[in-house]
Amino acid sequence: MKLSILDLAHVPAGADVTTALRNTLDLARHADRLGYERYWLAEHHNMPGIASAATAVVIGQVGAVTQRIRVGAGGIMLPNHSPLVIAEQFGTLATLFPERIDLGLGRAPGTDGLTWRALRRDPAAADRFADDVQELQALLGPVQPDQRIRAIPGAGTNVPLWILGSSLFGSQLAAHLGLPYAFASHFAPAALMPALKLYRERFRPSTQLQRPYAMAGVNVIVAPTDAEARQLFTSLQQVVIGIVTGGRGLLPPPVDALAPLPPAVQAQVDAFLGCSFVGSVDTVRRGLEKFRADTGADELIVASAIYDHAARVRSYELLAALIG
Repeated sequence: MKLSILDLAHVPAGADVTTALRNTLDLARHADRLGYERYWLAEHHNMPGIASAATAVVIGQVGAVTQRIRVGAGGIMLPNHSPLVIAEQFGTLATLFPERIDLGLGRAPGTDGLTWRALRRDPAAADRFADDVQELQALLGPVQPDQRIRAIPGAGTNVPLWILGSSLFGSQLAAHLGLPYAFASHFAPAALMPALKLYRERFRPSTQLQRPYAMAGVNVIVAPTDAEARQLFTSLQQVVIGIVTGGRGLLPPPVDALAPLPPAVQAQVDAFLGCSFVGSVDTVRRGLEKFRADTGADELIVASAIYDHAARVRSYELLAALIG
């Protein structure tokens, strides 16, 4: 099973951003040793519980403490940036860490409307996403005759691009451009199967990719026993309850039991966490093998919102038994 890691750099309650980033670097070292395929970080702004807003900077630090694993963005929210700036940033990373950098691209702002305005972006930027992806691709590709604008570093690095998505839009764009596709089923599983079907049906080979390649996001928590894993899972459940009810915050410690929720709220939480696999190694193995069989995903990218860092490292160590 080909497994990767999506690290949201959660800030645990009672700790701070410094702790979160140190935990990220420590987990990356373990992931490098354990055989995970790639280690991705995501761009989110004005969220107290997530420390990876300066995504390219954190990727550089992860690259510096690892040797083998691919490192990248899952993703960069391209409407927040000019393609030239992203080409320069990831061209620099690719120059420092050759053949190890990925660039996943998302269309959403990765924040709320007020913060998006603080980023000084044009509200229509998301409508130009497809054009911006192709402009970025050209800036990272070979320099063309009479090309007047170049990314330095960046030009000629051919950093692999991925399209990220949680709806059918991203699957269609990835298929049209012949790019690998990563679906955010770890928080938006509803459209997973239609999006994968559409991507595979409409895929057009490209210089980067000859056949469709799909990665699906999953929440995974592994512990020695099912009961311990379920308790660790209550941290993520509390985060999602906060998202659904408008109460975002830091990653809370686990609890023995969650308070009952109104049926409508519980339904939203359950839908959000529909692609979650929690338990012992054997329990999680069965769940992930069925998920792969059902989806045909070429790769799984694992998010693990676990409050205690040692327990999170242990979860990935146990999960590594499935890599192969």
